[in-house]
Amino acid sequence: MSIDWDWAYVFEILPELLRATLITIRISLLGFAVALVAGLLIAMARMNRNWVISQPALFFVEFVRLTPLLVQLFFAFYVLPVLGVSLPAEPTGVVVIGLHYATYASEVFRSGIRAVATGQWEASIALSLPTFAVWRRVILPQAIRPMIPALGNYLIQMFKDVPLLSTITVYELLGTANLIAGSSFRYLETLTLVGLIFLLLSYPSSLLIRYLEIRLEKS
Repeated sequence: MSIDWDWAYVFEILPELLRATLITIRISLLGFAVALVAGLLIAMARMNRNWVISQPALFFVEFVRLTPLLVQLFFAFYVLPVLGVSLPAEPTGVVVIGLHYATYASEVFRSGIRAVATGQWEASIALSLPTFAVWRRVILPQAIRPMIPALGNYLIQMFKDVPLLSTITVYELLGTANLIAGSSFRYLETLTLVGLIFLLLSYPSSLLIRYLEIRLEKS
């Protein structure tokens, strides 16, 4: 392996790495959207007083959180097709990583919803508001604000976990970098660029989340 830094090689591979970065960002955003929607539904199911609904939701949360994401990816991509459920690699990765983080997001949603004052629920019931209107207009607007910092941190963590999808042939940033380095045997420049790209995207995001957290604390 060469240890001499080659700027010409850096500029040669940079465009391809940037294209792969867009794939990583796309997977992160789509997976986060899945996590938000599924996480809210799971949280609502867990808070349901009917154990037929709440217990399966609890089992799903515990099962997913107690098994590695990598195992879940392998199972979804290599085992489910044997059972007749088959998706392309990238959609499989989006769904799996989204559902994985949905179990964590659901706990954030649950804590935020429970933090809403009991009087808000009682007033909604007294006004005979429809259930959907209660959630959309009363509960969720009050619950979401304190949840933003925690959900933002999960987005950053998800972004850093996307490289695991290279194990199921999704050529995101790290997967593409491994292909490039494997053909040229120049790992120094390639992996250094990958690390810098992740840092340049993650650090400003963390600062933004911290800024939002401070603003929410003051408001």
